[in-house]
Amino acid sequence: MPRHAHQARPSSHSRISLTPRTSPVSSRSSRSSRSSLSSHALQSSPSSQSPQSPLRRFARHSRPTGRPAALTVLVAPSGFKESLDAREVADEIAAGVLEACPDAAVIKAPLVDGGEGFTRAVVEATGGELRPVRVTGPVGQAVDAWVGLLGPAQAPGGTGGTGGTGGHPAPLTAVIEIAAAAGLRLVPADQRNPMQTTSRGVGELIRAALDLGARRILVGCGDSGVNDGGAGMAQALGARLVDGQGRELGSGGGELARLARIDLDALDPRLATVEIEAAVNWHNDLLGPRGVARVFGPQKGATPAQVLALEAALANYAVRLGADAGFDLSRTPGAGASGGLGAGLAGLLGATLRPRFEIIRRYFDLEALIARADLVITAEGSLDAQTPHGKVPAEVARLAKLRGLPVIALAGRLGDGVACNLTHGIDAFASIQPRPCTVEESIAHAGRWLKSAAGDAMRLLQVGWRLARPDPIG
Repeated sequence: MPRHAHQARPSSHSRISLTPRTSPVSSRSSRSSRSSLSSHALQSSPSSQSPQSPLRRFARHSRPTGRPAALTVLVAPSGFKESLDAREVADEIAAGVLEACPDAAVIKAPLVDGGEGFTRAVVEATGGELRPVRVTGPVGQAVDAWVGLLGPAQAPGGTGGTGGTGGHPAPLTAVIEIAAAAGLRLVPADQRNPMQTTSRGVGELIRAALDLGARRILVGCGDSGVNDGGAGMAQALGARLVDGQGRELGSGGGELARLARIDLDALDPRLATVEIEAAVNWHNDLLGPRGVARVFGPQKGATPAQVLALEAALANYAVRLGADAGFDLSRTPGAGASGGLGAGLAGLLGATLRPRFEIIRRYFDLEALIARADLVITAEGSLDAQTPHGKVPAEVARLAKLRGLPVIALAGRLGDGVACNLTHGIDAFASIQPRPCTVEESIAHAGRWLKSAAGDAMRLLQVGWRLARPDPIG
């Protein structure tokens, strides 16, 4: 499809400050000639030309060229699943911004929502380290993963300690991500069947964290390729899930239909003394119209018939969790996170589920960065009706709107219901795709197209700044 762009009517309380900032976290490119304006124009509201509009405020602080003076742009994206991690997305957007506006100051704040890159980001934020681990992947293959050990700059409430090799402090808090052991990217395209994929590797990551001496484990939930409710994870840690004849269940969400009893007697005893927190999408339900099988099953390869089978299997699982583990799903937001691993983590391992943006804010001071910005650009792989339900762009936009900042969202694709984001703090959005293409092609060119789309967005803003100048432009 051609690159689309949409703009919401600016609110009367919007505030855009162009006061020069001191010591911005900036990545400035050398000055280059301004490239031509993209033909993919924003559909702007007529109110953007009003005397009190944000565009006129920009114009009063602009140089004769139309570029704003000392514009500070906060780039706060999530990753593009199976393509670019959040850091790569931020780098490409920043490059596009600086190509179009060489005088801008860019603050890069790549955000991870619990999915790919979560462990590395939290480890780097705390000065910790990564430990390699080999675990079972979602289709039974061995995969290389990692456990993060948080460093001395842990968030308040974290624990530290000593006893590492060479006198290096050995943090007692470990962090893992489900995507590293059971992520969708680890499932070959021709083997995507959530009836069979397993979360066993996640349990092996938790066991590795216990072996490293962790007393607190933070689990990032996101970008999974499984739908087994965390059954495989629990089995790797010693739980027995059996059918009516006492036979151990096999791998995959489909096996949960045979579940007759959950036996936790042989569960790793170290779990009783470890605090586990999981960063989840608070809006992901295990069952029902917004249940994980119905919403995310097709993305993981489920056919319509398999979606119904997975829903029924998870319903049986929920009954057994209540009867054998005393876990009430009706009172647990986020139980459907990562193919139901939220339910398994809370119900079988005693984890506390937290909204994932609460965890992000614990380790990354996003509010302080927003306070330094004039414009916010965010991004995700697919912008659609699901975005307002706990996804990074909507959460970033919500915080930006507390300071009246404008927000632009870029996306690998625009999905069904995308316009609803215009009522959740996002002022304009655009697809990075310049023309109709396959998913594979979009993934392959995501970086280059992101940079181009970011530059186009800034050039379109420059047109607005010129139109909004109170004096004629000669």
